[in-house]
Amino acid sequence: MDSTKPAMTAKPPSLIGGACIIACICVGAGMLGLPAAGAGVWTIGALMALVFTMFIMTTSGCLLLEVLKDYPYRSSFSSITKDLLGKEVNFFNNLMIYFVGGILLYAYITSSGLILNEYFGIAPQLASIFFVFIFSGLVWHSTKMVDRISIVLMLFMIITFSFGTVGLWFNVNLSTLLDTAHLKFEYAQYVWVFFPITLTAFGYHHSVSTLRDYYREERLAQKAIMGGTIIALFTYTVWLMSIYGNLPRVNFGPIISEGGNIDTLLISLKSVLAEERLSNVISAFSAAAILSSFLGVGLGVFDFLADLFQFDTTSKGRTKTWAVTFIPPLIFSLLFPFGFLAAIGYAASAAAIWACIVPALLARKSRLKKAISNNQEDNEEQPQQVKPYQVPGGELVLIGVFIYGVGIIVINVLVMFEALPVFDGV
Repeated sequence: MDSTKPAMTAKPPSLIGGACIIACICVGAGMLGLPAAGAGVWTIGALMALVFTMFIMTTSGCLLLEVLKDYPYRSSFSSITKDLLGKEVNFFNNLMIYFVGGILLYAYITSSGLILNEYFGIAPQLASIFFVFIFSGLVWHSTKMVDRISIVLMLFMIITFSFGTVGLWFNVNLSTLLDTAHLKFEYAQYVWVFFPITLTAFGYHHSVSTLRDYYREERLAQKAIMGGTIIALFTYTVWLMSIYGNLPRVNFGPIISEGGNIDTLLISLKSVLAEERLSNVISAFSAAAILSSFLGVGLGVFDFLADLFQFDTTSKGRTKTWAVTFIPPLIFSLLFPFGFLAAIGYAASAAAIWACIVPALLARKSRLKKAISNNQEDNEEQPQQVKPYQVPGGELVLIGVFIYGVGIIVINVLVMFEALPVFDGV
């Protein structure tokens, strides 16, 4: 179906704001989960895997933009999947989207409770409740509010990140960073189990339709997506090198045994840092990263569920959407807290479906549909129009994104059956 797009007379929203939303969604999961998950493959292997995953995940997000361009604004992932792939695929895809969004919100809520407990002595469960009811209100308010808060949080993270990483870089030991005391080829066997975490670290796709609605133009939304994933990659690179240059590989055993929880990582980092002030700065950055991702993921899930359940934009309708978005992950966080890496691992397989496999299938179906439509048109001259938005690379790009998604699922299945080596810190 074709969308009727209003003329763009007003100045479009800032690209910085959109890029910050994407970066904030990515950075929380990545900052908290990547150090422990990448400890097996260590510095060089981890960075190579991140670059590769960033390219794939940026491309798959742009594929969603390509499909959305033929639909009215406020069309969601669910709307286009139902139209192009059918009700059954859409139902399954919706379950996967909600599962990933819910499990990430669950992980952020749990982690926030642990951090608040460590620094303020509040019981983790009570701290998690305060965290949700205070900050989810920003999502309830509006996308614009999250945009503004995301910019503030990103500036705060840049400041604390800069001070923290500069301090860490002064303490970086090259032999620790590169682990020169050991052969590196043996580390390559752990790269496979790292890929599912990298996929989740670049998972922003539930917010693509929101971003497209915000800019009202696919090419602007693409620039925001690319800017956001580049910011995230740069942040991950500096962060991992800072951590791996200070905390020896063998020290990750206790962190991994505790499920990769952020509080355990911070405690381990404190033990090798001489300055308490530096440790506090890094803790502040970690807290901001959790909050920024909580807001970004919460916004994406909020808009997705509003469309799915057809809740309106009145205060009553937004309250209903707020309830189905934030209450279930909060309840599960209170009842079944477990390791951060375990949560991210569960999310990875589901994310591979709707962040890689389904976007590739949607783009292929959309292109076939358009090709058939074009062939049926008569040869009458048409007025020259702006070339429609399309991701370059043809079928090879679609196949590559699809295979990557399938590969993530295969890796997780092999890990479940202990068929792949997993680094345990020894």
